[in-house]
Amino acid sequence: MPMNISGNTAHVSDSTVAIVMAKWNSFITERLRDGAVDILLANGLSEDRIIVVECPGAFEIPTVAQALLERRNVDGVIGIGAIIRGDTPHFDYVAMGVTRGLGDLSIRYGKPVIFGVLTTDTVEQAMDRAGERHGNKGAEAASTMLEMLDILSQVRRLSV
Repeated sequence: MPMNISGNTAHVSDSTVAIVMAKWNSFITERLRDGAVDILLANGLSEDRIIVVECPGAFEIPTVAQALLERRNVDGVIGIGAIIRGDTPHFDYVAMGVTRGLGDLSIRYGKPVIFGVLTTDTVEQAMDRAGERHGNKGAEAASTMLEMLDILSQVRRLSV
């Protein structure tokens, strides 16, 4: 029978997780951050194992995430932001840059880098995803982080 690895959140309390939160659209990103912190705490991470760093906007998230990933004691990073479409192509450039930047970091450092950045057409859509009608995407990002930490821990312990 093949070996099956599936993540859970039971064995990650000794991990250190950083949250990089954009201050732009803070009325949304603060709700996402709070949702993420609540999930991390509820799953056994102590407050001293959660690092929250604020940066100006979503485009700056990958730079701060990289600085955190370079520290040996940071096991993963959650990027939190809210990019809301406007009348110019600025939205597309920022969303593309953040997406690529965070994805590249995860591969380069071999640590989970979770995309908790909303990319919406309207403020209402963002609010819906920050705890109103569609749950809290920050909480979902934290759940994904915990699962990835567990999966990677299991994979690194394989003796095949």
